Amino acid sequence: MTGWLSGFYRHLADPIVPWTRVALALAVVPLALAATQKLWTLHFMAPQYPNGLNLYVYPHTIKGGNGGIDLPEINTLNHYVGMRKLDPADFADLDFIPFAMGALGLLALRVAVIGDVRALLDLAVLTGYFGVFALGRFVYMLYNYGHNLDPRAPIRMDAFMPPILGTKQMGNFVVSSWPAAGTWLMTAFAAVVMGFAIWHTLRPRRPDRVGAH
Repeated sequence: MTGWLSGFYRHLADPIVPWTRVALALAVVPLALAATQKLWTLHFMAPQYPNGLNLYVYPHTIKGGNGGIDLPEINTLNHYVGMRKLDPADFADLDFIPFAMGALGLLALRVAVIGDVRALLDLAVLTGYFGVFALGRFVYMLYNYGHNLDPRAPIRMDAFMPPILGTKQMGNFVVSSWPAAGTWLMTAFAAVVMGFAIWHTLRPRRPDRVGAH
């Protein structure tokens, strides 16, 4: 066991192969594009809204569909069930997402130029942490909106959890929640980073480095 660990730690200092470096550099492109795209879409359907209402979550804010006018309409409906107003200012803490994406992009380029297996694994861990934290933050915010209802609201409703992924009946509304282009672009970046990190970790050590150190 000790010998395996020693070999593994030596393997972490191995350089990554050239085509991994190229793939990492190219993966920064979808990550950069993701910073300008919608991350998530919530669609509200009801008999009185045959075309539905849309709410878009961006890396730094939220916006209503139909040129922004859907957001005030959604807030009016939320008022009747005691749900707090959806204010873009309340989503200011999402501002960390573009900065985190920029930091990951710079780290990926650094690994592509001068990184070794250890640096690639560090990048994979940070990418996974960012994805889990960002999704967890989104879930937590939705939970708070659905569970902190005003008891004086005109329509009394039990606390609820808006859908994170999929479709759910909420009153007379059918609410659908799906990842948008920005999330898929970030997923593509994460898949490249983690896929190559796993491959480099499991691949045999280079013969010229066996017995080194």
